[in-house]
Amino acid sequence: MILLLRIMLTATMAYSLGSISVGVVVAKLYGRIDIRKEGSGNVGMTNVMRTLGWVPSILTFAGDTLKGFLASYLGYLIAGEIGIHVGGIAAIIGHNWPLFFNFKGGKGMSTSLGYLLMMDWRIGLILLGVQIIIVLITGLMSVASLTTAVLLPAVTALFHPTDWPCIVFTLAIAILAVYSHRQNIDRLSKGTENKLDAQKITETSESWVRKIRNRRKQRHG
Repeated sequence: MILLLRIMLTATMAYSLGSISVGVVVAKLYGRIDIRKEGSGNVGMTNVMRTLGWVPSILTFAGDTLKGFLASYLGYLIAGEIGIHVGGIAAIIGHNWPLFFNFKGGKGMSTSLGYLLMMDWRIGLILLGVQIIIVLITGLMSVASLTTAVLLPAVTALFHPTDWPCIVFTLAIAILAVYSHRQNIDRLSKGTENKLDAQKITETSESWVRKIRNRRKQRHG
């Protein structure tokens, strides 16, 4: 009974933490825009990158990863090993369907990384490396994310062959990731998925730097 209460507390806390949409906060502070009304409308790193450039996307990635890690770590403190998994998946659900932002969130990949780094940093770093390589080869973030999602349960089983909670929870996270990319899957099947354009992102970054500088000049002028 006490363990159940601890698990419920972990899930509530982690969902609330996950519901803090870092991309929305970064976009408001950096560009004074609502990222949910720009580009794809997604609050994650990729849409922030395309809309605002490199620095805001890095901040979004770091913040989303951190909240996944913290949710899992606090879950561990509250409920032990099972708390890592409950905290992680609750934070991902909170990120995807945030309570504080009308349930319009992201796809949970960075938050999932935070959970993995807490669960087993080797798995997190391996899949992060795979994702980076696939993005560099294909230019498609969605392909990289879907690939790592599919690989996640298999890699977990490889490192933890007898740890069924690990395998089951990572399978659930993989299913969530694939579901959250359903529109990307549709565009990939039609050949209309957009690739990341490093030059265009750099130009966007420079454009926003100029806007912010002009804004500061007007404020102090």
